[in-house]
Amino acid sequence: MGWYFLFKFEKALENEVVQRLKNNGREIDTIISDYYSDLYDTRDELLLKPDVMSYFTTQNVENFKSYSNSWLQKSVGAVSFYTKEGQLILSAFKDEKKSIRYFSLNNEKVQLNDRYLKYLNDKNDIAFVDPNKGKLTLILFSKVISKPSLSQTTPKLIGYVEQSIDLSDEFLQKIKSKLKIESLLLSEAGAAPSGVIGEKPKLNLVISSKAYFKHISIPSSASIDQLINFETQEQRYGFILYPVSWGRSKFYIGLGDVRQDSEALLNNIRFAFISVISVVAVLLFITILLTTNWFLKPVNKLINGLRAFDSSEQILQIPVTNQTEVGLLTQAFNEMSYKIYRTRADLKKKIKELEIANTELKEAQTKLVHSAKMTSLGQLVAGVAHELNNPIGFIFSNTAHLKEYSDKLFELIDLTEKHPEQMQSKKVEIEYDYIKNDLPRLIKSCQDGAQRTRDIVLGLRNFSRLEEAQLKEIDIKESLTTTLELLSGEIKNRIQIHTQFDPLPKVLCFASQINQVFMNILSNAVQAVQGQGQIWITAIPLKVGNGQIGKIQISIQDSGIGMDPQTLEKIFEPFFTTKGVGQGTGLGLSISYGIIQNHGGEIHARSQKNVGTEFTVILPVKPLQEKNART
Repeated sequence: MGWYFLFKFEKALENEVVQRLKNNGREIDTIISDYYSDLYDTRDELLLKPDVMSYFTTQNVENFKSYSNSWLQKSVGAVSFYTKEGQLILSAFKDEKKSIRYFSLNNEKVQLNDRYLKYLNDKNDIAFVDPNKGKLTLILFSKVISKPSLSQTTPKLIGYVEQSIDLSDEFLQKIKSKLKIESLLLSEAGAAPSGVIGEKPKLNLVISSKAYFKHISIPSSASIDQLINFETQEQRYGFILYPVSWGRSKFYIGLGDVRQDSEALLNNIRFAFISVISVVAVLLFITILLTTNWFLKPVNKLINGLRAFDSSEQILQIPVTNQTEVGLLTQAFNEMSYKIYRTRADLKKKIKELEIANTELKEAQTKLVHSAKMTSLGQLVAGVAHELNNPIGFIFSNTAHLKEYSDKLFELIDLTEKHPEQMQSKKVEIEYDYIKNDLPRLIKSCQDGAQRTRDIVLGLRNFSRLEEAQLKEIDIKESLTTTLELLSGEIKNRIQIHTQFDPLPKVLCFASQINQVFMNILSNAVQAVQGQGQIWITAIPLKVGNGQIGKIQISIQDSGIGMDPQTLEKIFEPFFTTKGVGQGTGLGLSISYGIIQNHGGEIHARSQKNVGTEFTVILPVKPLQEKNART
């Protein structure tokens, strides 16, 4: 244990050095990040000046010189300007005396690297690190894009700007004076500005602040948490390699610290550890011999008691022979044994109470289910009453017109018997021709309403005695037309109906049930159209695998208010309705869904808020099995 603690202490000291150097590395990383932000800010600020675009167009070197002065006053490092073809216009930089110097070529041309131009095809800038002899150069290369104008609607490339900062001995001396550590700069050899996939970069020593760093063998796999040790004739050092990002490129800065003071402290601690451990080992050996018999016997009794208690449900008490920690533990065991015994008894009592509560819960559940069934039956009756109200309402509204027409006809008959010469004028007065045309339609509408009422009552009877329902062939077009006539009172003068019926075979089905489906869907469509609107009804045949017509597809689409996706998911659930209290039972579409499923068909709905809703019903011409239709 002594050697282990010594090893851990040594690691702790090393970790402390690493953490301190990493903190220094973060400070340096912050400085480099500030450089990066300064270059961006300076570039964005100066490129917004209105004269810049004309400078790149005329390529006047003198203009760029004056422009470079203001640029270098705001930024450290150097700046270069290039044409859009990548040729150098002017390069400005500060020499060792902080004086601004210029470099330009009049007759000769300096061409940018094609790799940079190719990379900037779809990028606005590129940042990378360029290792030079004795220094690292941090470069930000950017496009210069003209602003849109009245004559030019799209931005246009007019040149390039290169900003650079040199990290040299001067930079490392500043770090040493500020952070009191040794440092060196390293680059990743073989790494392109954007990185080379699959190529493992190697660390190259670029520059150092001391001569003894220049012959260091740095492992390429060194990590930020690894302390690299090396020594010279004068000192022993340890340093870490801290990664610093520049755009998408990366370089390393080696941060070092003197190790002699910490190693002297470790040597003193090693000696102290060995001395203390030796004394403790002798004393421990003597103590074990004296206390083994005195301590182990009570412990063995306690262990045996635990084993016996595990297999017994009775209270188990162990005698307390002393007041040591083992005695206190035995006393605690006795208390625990008593509490567990009481807990077991209480648990058995609670189990019996839960069994009684479970029985009562099942009885309450049965009553609740019965109550729910009665509620559902009441809602079903309300829905049937709503279905009966429509045809009865049509008949009732038509009887007023029938009474009016009959009164006028009786009046005409009486007048004809008394004054035959006034018959023609009376016909015109009572609109005899209109009554003659409209009266058969009213009678037909009343007959259809009465037939619909009879069908609803018959459907309700079939609902309770399905075995008496009869399959028969019906004309889908006729069913849809009849349903529209029943709804004509709500449709006329408000909703325009568009129908498209292809030649259709007759469908073998329960006619009243299919009519109920059409009535539910069309009633909902009429109610969904608020004010003026339109309804489109189409019926087309569908062919099956053998090329024969095996199914019919009926589509009913309205221009109503539509539904959101959350409502659309629930429309076929029983008792779900979007209507107000007392206006809908939520059973119409649920019943329709069951009817179509029982006929071996399909029903789908799609809707969009404020656009409309479309219901699609697919029915087989002949059910696959008669049993399916009766289910």
